[in-house]
Amino acid sequence: MMKRFFANELTGQIGADVLVSGWVHARRDHGGVIFIDLRDHTGLVQLVINPDQEAVFNLAESLRDEFVISATGQVRERGEGLVNPNIDSGSIEISVSELTILNQSDTLPIQPFSDAQANEELRLKYRYLDLRRPKMQTILKKRSEMFSTIRRFMEQSDFTEVTTPILANSSPEGARDFLIPSRLHENKYYALPQAPQQFKQLLMVGGVHRYYQLAACFRDEDPRADRLYGEFYQLDTEMSFVEDGETVRSTFDPLIKQLATEFAGKQLLSESIPRIPYVEAMEKYGSDKPDLRYGMELIELTDVFAQTDFAVFKSADCIKAICVKGGASLSRKQIDKFTEIAKREGAGGLAYITYDNGEAKSPIAKFLSEKELESIKSRLGATDGDAVFFGADNRQTVNRVLGKLRTEFAEHFGLKDPNTIALCWIVDFPFYEWDESRQRVDFGHNPFSMPKGGLSALEDIQTDADKLAIVADQYDMVMNGYEICSGGVRNHNPEVLYRVFGALGYDNDYVDAKFGAMINAFKYGAPPHAGCAFGVDRMFMELMNESNIREVIAFPKNGSGVDVMMNSPSEVDPAQLKELGL
Repeated sequence: MMKRFFANELTGQIGADVLVSGWVHARRDHGGVIFIDLRDHTGLVQLVINPDQEAVFNLAESLRDEFVISATGQVRERGEGLVNPNIDSGSIEISVSELTILNQSDTLPIQPFSDAQANEELRLKYRYLDLRRPKMQTILKKRSEMFSTIRRFMEQSDFTEVTTPILANSSPEGARDFLIPSRLHENKYYALPQAPQQFKQLLMVGGVHRYYQLAACFRDEDPRADRLYGEFYQLDTEMSFVEDGETVRSTFDPLIKQLATEFAGKQLLSESIPRIPYVEAMEKYGSDKPDLRYGMELIELTDVFAQTDFAVFKSADCIKAICVKGGASLSRKQIDKFTEIAKREGAGGLAYITYDNGEAKSPIAKFLSEKELESIKSRLGATDGDAVFFGADNRQTVNRVLGKLRTEFAEHFGLKDPNTIALCWIVDFPFYEWDESRQRVDFGHNPFSMPKGGLSALEDIQTDADKLAIVADQYDMVMNGYEICSGGVRNHNPEVLYRVFGALGYDNDYVDAKFGAMINAFKYGAPPHAGCAFGVDRMFMELMNESNIREVIAFPKNGSGVDVMMNSPSEVDPAQLKELGL
């Protein structure tokens, strides 16, 4: 059989007879000669069919876009002035001697190669056609390349790839589980793993030195632009005989920098990756996932207004502000838009000052003393053309409001350089946090991390405030304002594990029932261990300059969690339910 050639292999085959196959990208009839642009996964090549090849010519006349064909012919140079510099094979063409239709195509319901693309819902319904788009082909190849880069790094760093179960046990912490009813054990359920957390810790007990997995994880969370519904992948890792988070962080710094520079071709904001305590991040940026590509830090002004006569500031527990360079150019309508954003985050309104010709202009300026106005300008570093926006409320609300406004102003003024990657580690998270929906203290990240100070940190806990003061050896990596990694030093001591659950009212029997395998394993010589998990989908999204995570996945659910292509979720046969005892 004749060897099949791809479009990008043909420029060196002039004079040779070749076999090519692919899709009809376009068909043109020029004065009795038919030209076919044939597309394969490497690009385009032009086929030429002359009328003296009557059978081939007649068949070529029946071709339509997206027919699947194969052709045999001789490679030749294009005539003078006919070279197409826009494709790799633009200097050659194939004079066809044989033509075969491998499959026909109806008119496509979407046009993958059109400048005007169909809406997302229609593209997801016909995703197998949408994947023909050059952009989607590039995305799939780049995703595979990123996974290969990750695997090389992990193997060179002495990590062993281990797959863990998909049918697992339900876990009470974190997001909602996807439950799988058991046919063999009626009224009992498996759960799809939110993460391989327990399994990877058990691997450490089992003597695995360093584990990794590009793991499928499942969480029943509402979808967002940066979060897929249902399933996602993470680079899941764990390292034995590690007692501090810095060992983990320094291990993975080189990988993420390599992905940002060598893989994605971007520049790093800083070669060194800062470690920022959680409290500092919240106070300075109003977020535990700050985008460091721009400044606009939250500046404390509570002391400036300690003796103020302005009622709004006088009654506030905390007053902060951000300086928006060029913010004086904002229109009244635009400021109203930002005011609505602030209100959605819990603010009563949005006070501001603009600076023009050395003068502070604001509806609130008349309520402020000269000393207060001067202190604001000095502390914020405001100059002509700038605007200062205030937050005045309790500290948590002020940080949240100004943190949100910081990202919105950065978006408005184009401060998020897509060619720059800003990385940081957020460290020293609270072990517990207040759950507003349930009005109680709950775990922060997860219950399996080690409180800083170990068992001693859990002694004499009497109030919710005592619990909220405990710091966990947990850490997140942030890339351009997205959390791309979460990890921690693990709690390998059964007594500490009982204590952290006991502080929330869970007794030892509950812990044994939910985490019995891990608790028992820890009684047989568990080494200290630590690890982390990188959200590779979200990280890949940012490295590819995409704002919607569904654009970097082959077959995602839509924004409502529905697979409109496969029509799932769907009803099932009643006989199936009966078999499961449902």
